[in-house]
Amino acid sequence: MALDQEVKAGIIAKYAKKDGDTGSAEVQIAILTEQIKVLTEHLKINKKDHSSRLGLLKMVGKRKRLLAYLRRKNYNSFVELVASLGIRAK
Repeated sequence: MALDQEVKAGIIAKYAKKDGDTGSAEVQIAILTEQIKVLTEHLKINKKDHSSRLGLLKMVGKRKRLLAYLRRKNYNSFVELVASLGIRAK
């Protein structure tokens, strides 16, 4: 379940630190969060789609690792991002 280019470009524009920033932890977490939302809705309809469920679990794990990294490196940015995305993080 890929995101539309317009949606992805909007996320990048909102969370990028500078022009052309697509690799920072903030941008990666925001994109993963949107992909997780889309895939969660897909799985509510298609309950037996086990390969997509596996992909969802991998995305959640990757986002969790990125959040842990961001929390260690820049706590203020972590707090702002979690509040902005509306996700719970430990």
